[in-house]
Amino acid sequence: MFHLFADLEFSTIALLVVALLFVLFYEAINGFHDTANAVATVIYTRALKEQLAVFMAGMFNFFGVLLGGLSVAYAIVHLLPTDLLLNVSSTHGLAMVFSILLSAIIWNLGTWYVGLPASSSHTLIGSIIGVALANAFIMDTSIIDALNIPKMIQIFLSLIISPVVGLVIAGLMIFLLRKYWTRRGQSKKSSKKRERIFMTPEQREKLYGKKKPPFWIRIMLIISAAGVSFSHGANDGQKGIGLLMLVLMGIAPAGFIVNMSASTYEITYTRNAIHNIEEYFINHNDELNTVIGKQSAVDNTVPVSDLNKYHCDYSRSFTTLNIANSLFNKLNDYEALSVDQRLQARRILLCLSDTVSHVAKQPNVTPEDKQYLKSLNNDLLKTVEYAPIWIIIAVASALAVGTMIGWKRVAITIGEKIGKKGMTYAQGVSAQITTALSIGIASYTGMPVSTTQVLSSSVAGTMIVDGGGVQSKTIKNIALTWILTLPISILLSASLFWLAQKLI
Repeated sequence: MFHLFADLEFSTIALLVVALLFVLFYEAINGFHDTANAVATVIYTRALKEQLAVFMAGMFNFFGVLLGGLSVAYAIVHLLPTDLLLNVSSTHGLAMVFSILLSAIIWNLGTWYVGLPASSSHTLIGSIIGVALANAFIMDTSIIDALNIPKMIQIFLSLIISPVVGLVIAGLMIFLLRKYWTRRGQSKKSSKKRERIFMTPEQREKLYGKKKPPFWIRIMLIISAAGVSFSHGANDGQKGIGLLMLVLMGIAPAGFIVNMSASTYEITYTRNAIHNIEEYFINHNDELNTVIGKQSAVDNTVPVSDLNKYHCDYSRSFTTLNIANSLFNKLNDYEALSVDQRLQARRILLCLSDTVSHVAKQPNVTPEDKQYLKSLNNDLLKTVEYAPIWIIIAVASALAVGTMIGWKRVAITIGEKIGKKGMTYAQGVSAQITTALSIGIASYTGMPVSTTQVLSSSVAGTMIVDGGGVQSKTIKNIALTWILTLPISILLSASLFWLAQKLI
C-alpha cells in the first residue's frame, strides 16, 4: 500500500494524513449525530438500556459499512465531474477536500449542539456542490461543467422523496395496526393482550407495574433498531468511503485513480465488457442512431485528451471504444501503464459507462437488453469503483466509535419533542421498520438518503395518525434545519474554498 504514496512530497503526505483524519473525524461526528436515529425509539420505549442500545447501534453500524457495498460511495464521488478531480494540482485538491470537510463538520457540530436532527447527507452533498460552484467561478468555467447535473438531480430527488415516504409508510403502518391488530371476533383477553402494543411505557408501568415492554414487542423493537443501525452504516458509512476516495483521487491520483491492486482476472472483465459494448452498439446501430450516431468509420487519429470529460459526446462512442480497446488490449496489470495512461483509462471507462447508462434509458431498448447493459456497466467499472479494505475498516471503525458517544442531545429531540404524547411501542416499531427498509432499499440502489430525515418523518407520521399530533415548534425547527442545511453548506464550503484559493 505504501508504495502508492512514494512519489508524493513529504509536505503533501503530511497534509494528506491530516485530510484523512478529518474524514474520519467527520464520520465519527456522523456516528454520534445520527446514532439517535437508531437508539431513540428503543430507549424511549425501554426495550434496551441506554448503554446496551448504543453499543448495539455501534456494532451494527460497523457491519453495515463492511457489508454495504460501494454504490452510494461512488454516487457521492461522481457528483463532481471526473475532470475536476483529475486535473487539479495537489494544493488545489487539498483546498477542495478541506473546504468540503470543514463546512460539513461545522454545520454537523452546530446542529448537534442545539439538539436538532439535521441531515449529514444534505450537509455533505451541499458542501461538494459549493466547492464545485466556487471552482467554476474561480476558473471562469460553465456551471454545467462544474457539476454532474444528472447525478445531482437524482440525489436531490432521493433526499426530498425519502422523508415523505417515511412519513406516509410509517403513518400507514400504525393505521393498519390500529385497525386490524385488535380486530373484532377475538376473545376479550386476547384483544386486551394485543392492545398492549399501543401503550406508552408510562401507561404500562402505571397499569401493570412493569417497566419493560412485553417480550415479543421488545424483540420487535430491538430487531428493528438493529436494522436501522445496519442500514445507516450501509448508507452513511459509504459516504465516508466516498469522501476518502475523493481525497485520495484528488491528491494522489497516480496510485488511486484506478485500482492498482486489480487482478488480471478483474481487468479481463473490463476488457471483455468493452468488446461486448462495442458489439452491442454495432448490432443495434440503426435503432440507436439518434443516441450514439451512425458512423461509417472510426477515427483512429482522435487524441485521448479530447475525451477527458465525464460528460462525453455520445455520438463519438465508437471512437471512444476504439481508444479503450487500444489501451486495454493485452493489459494484465495497471502497473504497466504510465500515470497519464491510468488517468486516460479512467476517463474513457467513465465516458463509456455514462454512454451505456444513457443507452439503457432509451424507450426502444428491451428490458432484457437493459439488464444486459447494466451487467456490462458493472464489469466495465470493476477496477474503477473500488475501495481498499483498509479504507472500509477505517470508516467502519470511526462510525462505530462515534456512534457510542454524544448521542443523547438528538435522541431527546426524537424521543420526547416530536409528538405531543409519549411514544408507544407500536409507533417505535413502525418508525424503525419503515426507516430500516427505506434506507436499505436506497443503499441497494445506490442512492444517498438521510437516515435522520427518514426516521424523524417516520416518527412524525406515527404521531400524526395515532399520537395526538406533533409539537409544532419542534417540527418547525426540524423543517427549518432541513431547508437551510443545503444552502448554508453550499455557501460555507464555497466561501472556505474561495478563501483557501486566495491564501494559496
